[in-house]
Amino acid sequence: MFKRKLTFGDFFLILVNLVPLYGVWFEGWDPKMIFLVYCLETLIVGAVNVMKMAMVTILVTPKENWNNNGKFSLVSGWFFIFFFIVHYGFFVLIQTQLFFGVSGLIKDNSLFGGYAQIPEILGSEGKLLLAIFAMYYTLQAFFEFFQSGQYKNITLTRLMFQPYSRIIIQQLIVILGSMFLVFGAGKVFMLVMVLVKLFFELYINFDRYLALAEKMNSKGDN
Repeated sequence: MFKRKLTFGDFFLILVNLVPLYGVWFEGWDPKMIFLVYCLETLIVGAVNVMKMAMVTILVTPKENWNNNGKFSLVSGWFFIFFFIVHYGFFVLIQTQLFFGVSGLIKDNSLFGGYAQIPEILGSEGKLLLAIFAMYYTLQAFFEFFQSGQYKNITLTRLMFQPYSRIIIQQLIVILGSMFLVFGAGKVFMLVMVLVKLFFELYINFDRYLALAEKMNSKGDN
């Protein structure tokens, strides 16, 4: 299921992703550092999603059915949030550890020691890019989720699973990127990464798949 047309927010997303591509191709930015930014972008997406889930829990749906191996029970929205943080965080941990191993940027081999090196590795360019991504996803949440009224109708279950498409995209990029990085093709890697990322985010309508799966699941329960 593909998106039929791009929104203003989609064009802004394209512009945001062209900044690091320009930096690598014309300003000499390190492609490995840029990919680290994309890994941390996944954390920003997760943090914004926690905020959205919290607002839905407070303003709309304090409790919702939880599917536990086909058995449904009414649980608090805060349970959904806790489960998302733990589950999503686990996948982000795997993703970043894969990147640390592929890139060679992190010299500390301990499980969490490498994360302390991230601010130094990012530098001023990486921190600027993170700020741009944080601003983009915050504005997107405000205009496309809150101001539009979408938060009034979405279920916590669907909202909880929305960011997982990013995990799939990032894992694919790690695999593709490792092949380019091994041969020193940093610019090619950056171009491929941005194109793959934009294709999945702009043209694959993951939310529609989630809505369809949710509809089929509710029919099965009836």
